[in-house]
Amino acid sequence: MKHNDGFFVNYCRSAAIGVSLAVLSLGVAAQGNINGVSASVQGGVETLKIDFSDAVVAPPTGFATQSPARIALDFQGVGNSSGKSAYEVNLGNLKSVNIVQAGGRSRVVLNLKSPTSYRADVQGQSVLLSLDPVAGSASMSAAAPVVFSENHNSDVLALKDIDFRRGADGSGRVVVNLANNQVGVDLQQQAKGIVVEFMRSSLPEGLRRRLDVTDFGTPVQTVTTTQAGERVRMLIESNGDWEHSAYQSDNQFVVEIRQKKVDLSKLTQGPGYSGEKLSLNFQNIEVRSLLQVIADFTNFNIVTSDTVTGALTLRLKDVPWDQALQIIMDAKGLGMRKTGSVLWIAPKDEIDARTKKDFEAVQAIQKLEPLKTQAFQLNYAKAADIVTQLTTSSGSGGSGSSTRFLSERGSAISEPRTNQLFVTDTPSKLEEVRLLLASLDVAVRQVLIEARIVEARDSFGRSLGVRLGGTDLRANRGGDGGYGIGGNNRVALGTSYDNAVASSGAGGTTSTSGNFVNLPASLSNVSGVGSFALSIFNSAANRFLTLELSAMEADGKGRIVSSPRIITADQTKAIIEQGTEYPYAVTAPNGATTLAFKKAVLKLEVTPQITPEGNIILDLDVNKDSRGETTTQGVAIDTKHVKTQILIENGGTVVIGGIFEMEETNQENKIPLLGDVPVVGNLFKSRTKESTKREMLVFITPKVISDAGPKR
Repeated sequence: MKHNDGFFVNYCRSAAIGVSLAVLSLGVAAQGNINGVSASVQGGVETLKIDFSDAVVAPPTGFATQSPARIALDFQGVGNSSGKSAYEVNLGNLKSVNIVQAGGRSRVVLNLKSPTSYRADVQGQSVLLSLDPVAGSASMSAAAPVVFSENHNSDVLALKDIDFRRGADGSGRVVVNLANNQVGVDLQQQAKGIVVEFMRSSLPEGLRRRLDVTDFGTPVQTVTTTQAGERVRMLIESNGDWEHSAYQSDNQFVVEIRQKKVDLSKLTQGPGYSGEKLSLNFQNIEVRSLLQVIADFTNFNIVTSDTVTGALTLRLKDVPWDQALQIIMDAKGLGMRKTGSVLWIAPKDEIDARTKKDFEAVQAIQKLEPLKTQAFQLNYAKAADIVTQLTTSSGSGGSGSSTRFLSERGSAISEPRTNQLFVTDTPSKLEEVRLLLASLDVAVRQVLIEARIVEARDSFGRSLGVRLGGTDLRANRGGDGGYGIGGNNRVALGTSYDNAVASSGAGGTTSTSGNFVNLPASLSNVSGVGSFALSIFNSAANRFLTLELSAMEADGKGRIVSSPRIITADQTKAIIEQGTEYPYAVTAPNGATTLAFKKAVLKLEVTPQITPEGNIILDLDVNKDSRGETTTQGVAIDTKHVKTQILIENGGTVVIGGIFEMEETNQENKIPLLGDVPVVGNLFKSRTKESTKREMLVFITPKVISDAGPKR
């Protein structure tokens, strides 16, 4: 059942907390306005008549809640012209009627004493609502089934899924996915559990099973689902003292079972007042006699103080007996002390005075009780640390001392050689110290922390270059007359004058042996380059034309894995490091030069904390340093540092941080103008392309060490 109006949604939520909600009937109710509401009893059945200004077309839509017991009817397109929004009825099971109007509809809410079902009939311009009789409020609420929806589906439909989940408060939730929201559901509580029947439904073979959910730690033990004719029957067996609630949201039906919280100071358990209901009508009755009436009704043993006097006039109808008792005590200023099944009732001042005297007597006995000395052998904790925890010194001037766990006369000393603790105090305090040491003197769990620092490098380079040159052999043959230029040539080309004209000595032979273009291939960190040369020789002119092409492609991959490990106790800091300390000069304030050291280390610093659920909280400080470049001031340190706090499961692995670097270089060297000529310009240029990727990841894996070793 969906509501678009926010007012109605909030109203439904407030009325159905922890209860069952069901659509009972469908259809458009009426047109016009509500003229009035009247109630009567016909043949022992409470009947509510709702009059309208126009004829009613069909029965209204509605839903029922179990706690609080209510029935709500929705009338679409109907207003309230009766002039009243609340009607006090107090007729049988019907207490009152409220009319709420909002969003183009009106809702009639019947406030009941006990949950029950109803039947709606249309009679002209009226809707006649008949409430089914309730046998007894206490027995009916426990035994009567809760109907979530009438059986509107005509065909037998299959359930989609059955699941079990554990709630945050330790409750067990059985979740059933229905075929649609019109499947009828009957819920009934039995001695050991709850029986839920789904009308005109079938159970697939995969869902016909018995779920053992004991290990979930909820009151629910087993969930058994079977097929019974055209119904699916589900038995939810629970253990202990529990309570349940059920609700349906669209196609999902949920039964939630939770453990009852027991409060020994309360007369009855449960939220609010949950005692059996009674009715009292007295005028000027003695309070002592009234308490005796309640004692006879509840079978409690009530002891009334002699100071309880006076009379009381009251009229209570269908009120829980624990609430009635509280009303009586508040009216006469009385208090109560409960011991087992015995209630002692007296004025509050008298109870407070008695309680104060009891505490003062206990304190006086402690001051007079003889002291005893007892030795405690400690196995894991240090005796000196336990003494500090048991006692603490106080006083602004250091004079005097106060104790934390010992009495005023108590004292404690430690014996480090045997790790024993000697405590002098009263026997009751010695027993408290023994129980305290049983919790403190325990073995501290240890944690193995393993770190993996992975550094990966991926490099790629490609380069293409060219050399273009020429050689004149006539100079070697003396044809230039010793001028260094072969023959009658007066022009020599090269990358420099020395390349263009190479002299072998004064007056000796000279030759032009140089490179016109000198742009070879080159890559950083690579020495060797592959090359291909071509020489063209003109025998008539004694000249050479040389061409050399050089190309290189380099692809490199590298990985460095560092894996420091360390074991430490719970909540104890541990450090492990490995590396080198480099010296550097430091100038002191007086001008002197001293030598200091700087670390370049791999370091893991961690403080673990084991949570009650078995997970681990880690305070981490990880360093991965290395030697950098050498400067005039000393050696530089390349640092990689991660500091964080994480929560991780025992034995799990998590990446706490990472650094990714990518460097790309595209370089082109060329001779101006000549290098820009299409096609031929490639002989006057060189190209280099380099790409380098560096990545660092830090992995952490903590493991709690048990007696059998770390968990794998």
